[in-house]
Amino acid sequence: MSVTFLNPGKSDEIYWVTATNSMAAAAGSLGIKLEVLYAERDHLKPLEFARQIAARPAAKRPDYVVLTNDYGMGPEVVRILDAASIKTFFAYSGITKPSERDIVGHPRQIHKHWLGSLEPMAEEAGYVTAGKLIERGRAEKWMAADGKLHLLAIAGDRATTTSYKRTEGMRRAVAEAKDVVLDQVVYGEWSRVKAQEQSVWLYQRYPQTRLVWTGSDLMAFGAMESWRARGGKPGLDAGFSAINTSSEALAALESGSLTALSGGHFIAGAFSLVMLYDYHHGKDFIKEGLELERSMFILFTPEEARRFEGMFGDMNFSRVDFKKFSKVLNPAVKKYNFSFRQLLENK
Repeated sequence: MSVTFLNPGKSDEIYWVTATNSMAAAAGSLGIKLEVLYAERDHLKPLEFARQIAARPAAKRPDYVVLTNDYGMGPEVVRILDAASIKTFFAYSGITKPSERDIVGHPRQIHKHWLGSLEPMAEEAGYVTAGKLIERGRAEKWMAADGKLHLLAIAGDRATTTSYKRTEGMRRAVAEAKDVVLDQVVYGEWSRVKAQEQSVWLYQRYPQTRLVWTGSDLMAFGAMESWRARGGKPGLDAGFSAINTSSEALAALESGSLTALSGGHFIAGAFSLVMLYDYHHGKDFIKEGLELERSMFILFTPEEARRFEGMFGDMNFSRVDFKKFSKVLNPAVKKYNFSFRQLLENK
């Protein structure tokens, strides 16, 4: 069984390297031949990869291609590969926009080789990190002169489903709070440098703000750097939140400079391989649904951050036995459990 993963990130980007490493561990555990092609954040690269894969001799094509729908490139990649009779599966981000749905429909319909998708509940990550941030703001009494907490948000990008859903989760937490004002949302494009530059003028424009929500760890670090540059102390006179599990983010949570951290969703690719393994061996996942959106994120405590570092700080997931998640290899498994917490608790 062979799988090619079209990784949208950079080959030195901590999140996507972690995602790849966990997939490699799952592949090793299940006896899958895994090929990883990095798009290096070039949104046109997956199309180029798809054409190259489709042009390979039949014997050298993978059985399955796992891809993301970053920047809305997914529908065209599926079309190219489907024409070559190559099975595809979305992980991390799937089809959600009506304009995309009009093109590809639903799995196994217009494109019969598009098998399905598995997405982390990205909205959940935005919601829990914003909620923790607001909780801290109330405890520290970081209210402005109007008696309300003020929050700035640095989201990822405008095009990616994951970014949109994380931001919507943040907006839901703010709406429920009643005592929080969302001053402005900007898009940092997942960049530490850009978030640092944006936050400089955001702090000048909104001097009353003491809460900063971000859609990723790198953007949080950029916002924290500019806060320090103006004499502030992250975690002491302002709260910052982040998503992802880089060593720097985990250390920042442990030190207290980061108020809220959610992560674990990098495991979506590894669990996608479990689903494809079962499908390949005659156990279709159709009964659970073809387009799955499941809870994977956890809101880390400092103790859990230390445990994660102790277990996976080297980004080596080979100690995890992914065979135990397979329905084919474990008939007792009736429903997939995709939560990252079970790996952290080593159950």
